[in-house]
Amino acid sequence: MVEDSGTNLLNQKPHLISSKNALNGATPKKDVDFEEDGTPPDGGARAWLVMVGSFFCNGILFGVINSYSVLYTEFHKILEDKGSTNPSGEAALVGSLAMGTTFLVSAVAGVLTDFIGLRRTTFLGGLIASSGMFLSSFCVDNKIALYITFGVMYGLGGALAYTPSLAVLGHYFNKYLGVVNGIVTAGSSVFTIAMPYVIAASLKRFKIEWTLRILALIASLIMVFAFLFKPVRTTKSKKDMKLTDAFLSVCKNKKYLVWAIVIAGSLFGYFVPYVYMQDFVKKSFSTPVDGKLPVLCIGITSGLGRLIFGYIADSPKVNRILLQQMAFFSIGVLTMLLPAATASFGWLIAITLGMGLFDGCFISVLGPIAFDICGKDGATQAIGFLLGTCSIPLTVGPYVAGVIYEHEKSYTIPLILAGIPPTIGSVLMFLTRFVSTKPSNQDPTEQPLKTPNGIYNKTSTESTDDRYEDGPV
Repeated sequence: MVEDSGTNLLNQKPHLISSKNALNGATPKKDVDFEEDGTPPDGGARAWLVMVGSFFCNGILFGVINSYSVLYTEFHKILEDKGSTNPSGEAALVGSLAMGTTFLVSAVAGVLTDFIGLRRTTFLGGLIASSGMFLSSFCVDNKIALYITFGVMYGLGGALAYTPSLAVLGHYFNKYLGVVNGIVTAGSSVFTIAMPYVIAASLKRFKIEWTLRILALIASLIMVFAFLFKPVRTTKSKKDMKLTDAFLSVCKNKKYLVWAIVIAGSLFGYFVPYVYMQDFVKKSFSTPVDGKLPVLCIGITSGLGRLIFGYIADSPKVNRILLQQMAFFSIGVLTMLLPAATASFGWLIAITLGMGLFDGCFISVLGPIAFDICGKDGATQAIGFLLGTCSIPLTVGPYVAGVIYEHEKSYTIPLILAGIPPTIGSVLMFLTRFVSTKPSNQDPTEQPLKTPNGIYNKTSTESTDDRYEDGPV
């Protein structure tokens, strides 16, 4: 697979309108060959195929991870039959390792993409993910092996495929990038809706071993979609920065550090409902109910939330961090209300619908906030560092919840504790308003210029958006 030049993630953002043209309201010429100057085509058969490929990559990877509660019950039963003293925590760790590794390696995936290109990185990710899932089918009763194959290998492959599947969108879309990004990230929601039923039907007919092999076959499709991710030629800016310089600049950004640390701390309980939901429903309701329905509801409204709040966040009058605070507070409160929903399955469905909606809000503004705080050149490293930081709480949280459940034999305390971090985090995020994004050595005469389409034309790695500086929220 031969890569075109210009695959560096630091340069994958769409070509920005010049300051002069932005102020005069000029529009770029439409007869420019985007293959030569790097201008995204914003349409055409190949561009839409790239969007479809990214949609399926996101859907396959996170559809499996978000539907882990169905596999969890099988792994829990196997470990319990083997005499494990902590089957809940050990079975949960298999899935949480997959999620945690995906986030942890995302930063490295961005660097690897810079070196070997979008298609090779995506193909390698699909190969590792499908291989890990396939190998898992031969060691379903060995927790250590599952930690490596399902947890680490699938998560590693997921990270390598996930990062370039989003980065390639900037090569093909500019005007419609926000909408396309919302559609692509909604892929995980669509697959989260369908995957629990696919996995459950497969478990019923083929048992756990062949179910994992079927999932491996599905994951191998990522290698096929990788061939679509041909990068567009881009013209490198004279002010291109070295990767290490961009990373160091991001780490010196106090506002970003506060934001990233608060988010990481808020995610300790984020993955807990995804892991334990089916078992929670089974043990909470004596009457027969569909334990997969709550996860389906989260998937549906999460997809809607990404589209709705993604559109809202595009408004220059909206404070995206405040929007994310609202999402965290709502997720935390709704998670703590889950134990109170055991009296009514309808009430449980209503709560999970709300959780999904605000989950979509939280996800949809992550990238835009990183771009606002760290600028165009620092956004890639900022997102990678953030995801890597979040890997620890996402991995540890479900395991701790399992240990507590084994001790209490109830999901009340684990779910209440899972809702506390995002609730507190929503308040702590106000700290971002007391720190500046501007470094001490920044030229005070350099001011960001906003183009008609809402993009800030600035080459600095620091904040390109003044909506987070001192002023009304």
